[in-house]
Amino acid sequence: MTEYLYKSLTEKIIKCFYKVHDELGYGFLESVYENALIVELKNMRLKVESQKEIEVFYKEVLVGKYRSDIIVEDKVIIELKAISQLTKSHEVQLVNYLKATNIEIGLLVNFGEKLTFKRKIFRNKN
Repeated sequence: MTEYLYKSLTEKIIKCFYKVHDELGYGFLESVYENALIVELKNMRLKVESQKEIEVFYKEVLVGKYRSDIIVEDKVIIELKAISQLTKSHEVQLVNYLKATNIEIGLLVNFGEKLTFKRKIFRNKN
Protein backbone atom coordinates (compact mmCIF):
# COMPACT_ATOMS: atom_id res chain seq x y z
CA MET A 1 0.00 0.00 0.00
CA THR A 2 1.34 3.43 -0.96
CA GLU A 3 1.89 5.90 1.88
CA TYR A 4 0.05 9.21 1.44
CA LEU A 5 2.10 12.39 1.20
CA TYR A 6 1.90 14.17 4.58
CA LYS A 7 -0.35 11.43 5.93
CA SER A 8 0.29 12.30 9.59
CA LEU A 9 -0.43 15.98 9.00
CA THR A 10 -3.61 15.37 7.01
CA GLU A 11 -4.85 12.95 9.68
CA LYS A 12 -4.43 15.68 12.33
CA ILE A 13 -6.31 18.13 10.13
CA ILE A 14 -9.15 15.67 9.52
CA LYS A 15 -9.47 15.07 13.27
CA CYS A 16 -9.88 18.83 13.65
CA PHE A 17 -12.65 18.81 11.01
CA TYR A 18 -14.55 16.24 13.07
CA LYS A 19 -14.03 18.13 16.34
CA VAL A 20 -15.45 21.31 14.84
CA HIS A 21 -18.38 19.52 13.21
CA ASP A 22 -19.17 17.55 16.39
CA GLU A 23 -19.21 20.78 18.41
CA LEU A 24 -21.00 23.13 16.01
CA GLY A 25 -23.09 20.79 13.87
CA TYR A 26 -24.29 22.25 10.60
CA GLY A 27 -25.99 25.44 9.53
CA PHE A 28 -23.36 28.09 10.25
CA LEU A 29 -21.60 30.29 7.69
CA GLU A 30 -18.28 29.18 6.22
CA SER A 31 -16.49 31.91 8.16
CA VAL A 32 -17.67 30.42 11.47
CA TYR A 33 -16.32 26.99 10.56
CA GLU A 34 -13.10 28.52 9.27
CA ASN A 35 -12.51 30.40 12.52
CA ALA A 36 -13.35 27.35 14.64
CA LEU A 37 -11.08 25.14 12.53
CA ILE A 38 -8.23 27.62 12.95
CA VAL A 39 -8.68 27.37 16.74
CA GLU A 40 -8.48 23.55 16.58
CA LEU A 41 -5.47 23.54 14.25
CA LYS A 42 -3.60 25.97 16.48
CA ASN A 43 -4.48 23.83 19.50
CA MET A 44 -2.63 21.02 17.68
CA ARG A 45 0.35 23.44 17.50
CA LEU A 46 0.22 23.61 13.72
CA LYS A 47 1.32 26.62 11.70
CA VAL A 48 -1.84 28.12 10.22
CA GLU A 49 -2.37 30.93 7.73
CA SER A 50 -5.87 32.06 6.79
CA GLN A 51 -7.00 34.09 3.82
CA LYS A 52 -3.46 34.13 2.42
CA GLU A 53 -3.21 35.87 -0.92
CA ILE A 54 -1.90 33.66 -3.69
CA GLU A 55 -0.91 35.01 -7.08
CA VAL A 56 -1.65 33.24 -10.38
CA PHE A 57 0.80 33.62 -13.24
CA TYR A 58 0.45 32.90 -16.92
CA LYS A 59 3.70 32.89 -18.92
CA GLU A 60 5.38 34.70 -16.03
CA VAL A 61 2.75 37.48 -16.06
CA LEU A 62 0.55 38.04 -13.01
CA VAL A 63 -3.01 37.39 -14.22
CA GLY A 64 -4.93 37.10 -10.99
CA LYS A 65 -5.01 36.69 -7.25
CA TYR A 66 -7.14 34.71 -4.85
CA ARG A 67 -7.29 34.05 -1.14
CA SER A 68 -6.96 30.54 0.16
CA ASP A 69 -9.17 29.66 3.12
CA ILE A 70 -6.44 28.01 5.21
CA ILE A 71 -2.88 26.83 4.63
CA VAL A 72 -1.38 24.45 7.20
CA GLU A 73 2.37 24.07 7.72
CA ASP A 74 2.97 25.43 4.18
CA LYS A 75 2.03 21.92 2.99
CA VAL A 76 -1.76 21.63 2.80
CA ILE A 77 -4.40 23.97 1.41
CA ILE A 78 -7.84 23.66 2.99
CA GLU A 79 -10.87 24.85 1.06
CA LEU A 80 -13.99 25.09 3.23
CA LYS A 81 -17.61 24.92 2.20
CA ALA A 82 -20.87 25.00 4.16
CA ILE A 83 -23.33 23.83 1.52
CA SER A 84 -25.73 20.96 0.92
CA GLN A 85 -23.39 19.05 -1.40
CA LEU A 86 -19.93 19.35 -2.94
CA THR A 87 -19.70 19.47 -6.72
CA LYS A 88 -16.97 18.72 -9.24
CA SER A 89 -16.40 22.48 -9.66
CA HIS A 90 -15.37 22.72 -5.99
CA GLU A 91 -12.78 19.99 -6.55
CA VAL A 92 -11.48 21.73 -9.69
CA GLN A 93 -11.24 25.01 -7.75
CA LEU A 94 -9.00 23.35 -5.15
CA VAL A 95 -6.79 21.71 -7.78
CA ASN A 96 -6.35 25.09 -9.47
CA TYR A 97 -5.26 26.55 -6.13
CA LEU A 98 -2.66 23.80 -5.89
CA LYS A 99 -1.47 24.51 -9.44
CA ALA A 100 -0.87 28.15 -8.53
CA THR A 101 1.37 27.27 -5.57
CA ASN A 102 4.14 24.85 -4.66
CA ILE A 103 1.69 23.05 -2.38
CA GLU A 104 0.74 19.56 -3.56
CA ILE A 105 -1.97 18.47 -1.12
CA GLY A 106 -5.41 19.98 -0.76
CA LEU A 107 -8.34 19.09 1.46
CA LEU A 108 -11.83 20.13 0.44
CA VAL A 109 -14.18 20.02 3.40
CA ASN A 110 -17.92 20.59 3.56
CA PHE A 111 -19.46 21.35 6.94
CA GLY A 112 -22.92 20.39 5.70
CA GLU A 113 -25.45 18.20 7.49
CA LYS A 114 -22.99 15.33 7.09
CA LEU A 115 -19.30 16.24 7.21
CA THR A 116 -17.61 15.34 3.93
CA PHE A 117 -14.11 15.92 2.66
CA LYS A 118 -11.96 15.07 -0.31
CA ARG A 119 -8.19 14.87 -0.58
CA LYS A 120 -6.72 16.25 -3.80
CA ILE A 121 -3.15 15.94 -5.06
CA PHE A 122 -1.39 17.96 -7.70
CA ARG A 123 2.25 17.12 -8.32
CA ASN A 124 4.06 20.35 -9.05
CA LYS A 125 7.00 20.50 -11.42
CA ASN A 126 9.34 21.54 -8.60
